Amino acid sequence: MERLQFIPRPEPDTTNLLLIRHGATPPNEQRPYILQGCGINPSLSESGQKQAGALAEFLASMSSIHHIYCSPMIRARETAQAVSERFNLIPQAVAEIHECDVGLWEGMSWDIIMQEYPDEYHAFMNDPSQNRYAGGESYSDVLNRTEPAIQTLLERHSGETIAVVAHNVVNRVYLAKLLGLEISRAKEITQTNTGINLIRHKPGETKVVTMNAIFHLSGVAH
Repeated sequence: MERLQFIPRPEPDTTNLLLIRHGATPPNEQRPYILQGCGINPSLSESGQKQAGALAEFLASMSSIHHIYCSPMIRARETAQAVSERFNLIPQAVAEIHECDVGLWEGMSWDIIMQEYPDEYHAFMNDPSQNRYAGGESYSDVLNRTEPAIQTLLERHSGETIAVVAHNVVNRVYLAKLLGLEISRAKEITQTNTGINLIRHKPGETKVVTMNAIFHLSGVAH
């Protein structure tokens, strides 16, 4: 049976990038949820495993993938592994695309942060591109370390489709840059667990085609 093409095969000078957020973890599902950043490193929750399975099944039926990359964090590696098994690939970790360092706020919910760090909280909410998570990174810091790594992958794989499994803040800041938004507005971009962003790159142009596609999550908690 011929495979339906969710993503048409790229031209020789074009790279298709599927930028994906990892599946859900217990901190994602906690209410109020807590910031897990790059220090808290859990496995996927039961729901996250189902999301990763649904993602893998969807991509296997709707696209061809030539290489799979991921953050070295467990939640991203487990999500990438679920996809890679459908394509007989081995996910390759990219150190630079780990989740944002949220510093002193790691393991805290936003309501607690607002109470205990009111000045830093309001500064961050006003402009996270310039104001860091207390003791951690700003959105600009994240963009500055992740964008060159992603650009390298785009240039390495002309004529191919690659998947990159990363994180909420990583995806947000990169998408904001491509969309021409102020990086301070990246927090307005929704990234659902296992949401798919389709990005196309060719020399001189990288553009967003689809954002946060979640067709595969019909009937799956998210």
